[in-house]
Amino acid sequence: MRLSPVVWIFGIFLLALIGGGWFALASLKTPPPVPSPAPLVQNPVHKVIGKSVEGRDIEAYTYGTGATHVVFAGGMHGGYEWNSVLLAYQLMDYLDAHPDFVPTNVSVSVIPVINPDGLFTIIGKTGRFRLEEVPEGDHSAGRFNANGVDLNRNFDCKWQSKSKWRDREVSAGAEPFSEPEAKAVRDFMLSKRPSAVVYWHSQANAVYASECEDGVLPVTKDIMNTYARAAGYPAIESFDSYEVTGDTEGWLASIGIPAITVEMKTHTTVEWEQNLAGVEAVLRYFAGK
Repeated sequence: MRLSPVVWIFGIFLLALIGGGWFALASLKTPPPVPSPAPLVQNPVHKVIGKSVEGRDIEAYTYGTGATHVVFAGGMHGGYEWNSVLLAYQLMDYLDAHPDFVPTNVSVSVIPVINPDGLFTIIGKTGRFRLEEVPEGDHSAGRFNANGVDLNRNFDCKWQSKSKWRDREVSAGAEPFSEPEAKAVRDFMLSKRPSAVVYWHSQANAVYASECEDGVLPVTKDIMNTYARAAGYPAIESFDSYEVTGDTEGWLASIGIPAITVEMKTHTTVEWEQNLAGVEAVLRYFAGK
């Protein structure tokens, strides 16, 4: 039987109506798009940069991938300045919990313990430790490495075999970089060529600039003032309490790398809020360059 054109048109219209209804119904049943998962926090890049006299690891942890590289280091004087180590680990914990703290164009390396043997002398362990694990008493024996050398007198800036610590003569090693800990720091700095280095010490309550033979680098003055202003420490351009030779900050200045020394108020506090503000100010300074 031949269908009339009217029937054909009506049939097409009915099919279209049914198909559209099914499409609308299917659309209603389609679940909303699943949001993309938040990016995972990236673990820091961990590297053993050297070994101590007694074979303990000297480690660096790097956060971020920016081209401008800033290094923070503690424990040059081991257990004598154990609070500088504790501060370094506290910063690492903070960076783990707040990955956005490091600007996108900056990377940060933390060397928590340059002198692990000196730390072991006092704490009886290396790596992370708690405040209650620090014994009371004289910690000065932990200042030196296992060879009895003051590591912050073993770098190649006005080096002498005997140097000063307050009114005391200390060994600076047989020659510049005679100690494996100093070599580890030297090799790391030469391979990375950071934009700046911040060393934590105690207990002079100030931020000092670095220099060797040619005066203070302009960027060194900037970051000294930036850290000091944010952290509330006095800024002092030249350390003149006694003559210091062979220090790591001076050696860095001699090869064109700005470096500052942050001295906390005591040997037993980390002044966390102050130093976090100082770190943040320095990172913002380099993020804007």
